[in-house]
Amino acid sequence: MSDQSPSWGATAPPAPPHQPSEDLRAALGAVRTEVAKAVVGQDAAVSGLVIALLCRGHVLLEGVPGVAKTLLVRALSAALDLDTKRVQFTPDLMPGDVTGSLVYDARTAEFSFRAGPVFTNLLLADEINRTPPKTQASLLEAMEERQVSIDGTPRPLPDPFLVIATQNPVEYEGTYTLPEAQLDRFLLKLVLPLPERHEEIEVLTRHAAGFDPRDLAGAGLRAVATPEMLARARAEVGHVQIAPDVLGYAVDVCRATRQSPSLSLGVSPRGATALLATSRAWAWLSGRGYVTPDDVKALAHPTLRHRVQLRPEAELEGVSTESVLDTVLASVPVPR
Repeated sequence: MSDQSPSWGATAPPAPPHQPSEDLRAALGAVRTEVAKAVVGQDAAVSGLVIALLCRGHVLLEGVPGVAKTLLVRALSAALDLDTKRVQFTPDLMPGDVTGSLVYDARTAEFSFRAGPVFTNLLLADEINRTPPKTQASLLEAMEERQVSIDGTPRPLPDPFLVIATQNPVEYEGTYTLPEAQLDRFLLKLVLPLPERHEEIEVLTRHAAGFDPRDLAGAGLRAVATPEMLARARAEVGHVQIAPDVLGYAVDVCRATRQSPSLSLGVSPRGATALLATSRAWAWLSGRGYVTPDDVKALAHPTLRHRVQLRPEAELEGVSTESVLDTVLASVPVPR
């Protein structure tokens, strides 16, 4: 045998990191600039929504009324040339109002399917905690399987498909808390804060100049990326590498939440895979083909905050989910 023959027992050298395409990164980066033409001061939320689209995940938006949650979703759909629909969740909303139903046609004496608002790219589930559990559960199959089964027939949803559900954190009367199993289906929970003073002045200045939130085209918003570009970007995110020690770090962070004395429920393995996915997407958006511990840290709060549950005694002592996650991140050794 020739000396040049391969050594079958040898370990192949690791492949070099796949570098993100600059044109795709620039296009998705421009989405934030476009959305900012309509929404002031919510750059972190926009970045989170782009990460969710890259990971094919869903988002829970939490913020007091009037912080532009609906406008944010509409502006995002305009910047990405995506279809969007809005459902106002109320106590009398039925599952068929979301998914669609079979309707009897007297002319043909047959039942035909009438698609519900879930058949869209971006579904804004407004105040999802105001509808009963049976209607909340109508989204579970759509979120997990990306299809809706009506009368035993599965009907695929468009691609991309993203549920963006909103919650009001200050008004709980007449609401139905989302169960932990459904909260775990959301990739990210993004908190929209009240704007800073200079941002609020900017909002009022725009309105004084004639800005109409119902006319995004008039505000100069245009599509800067397409669903096809989003699909290509998703494929690139799948090639982002993560070293074994960084992978172990993400796992250790999640496992540490299960041992926290302040928590009655820690992060599940589904949460660990979510942290892996969001960290890879953030690394790609940052222009790297590999994940660093800082990527894991940056996405830990939005990815994990809704997957843990405080003990009642910790809540009485004023402990918050955010402070517990800070403690967990400080306690887990960072790989070097």
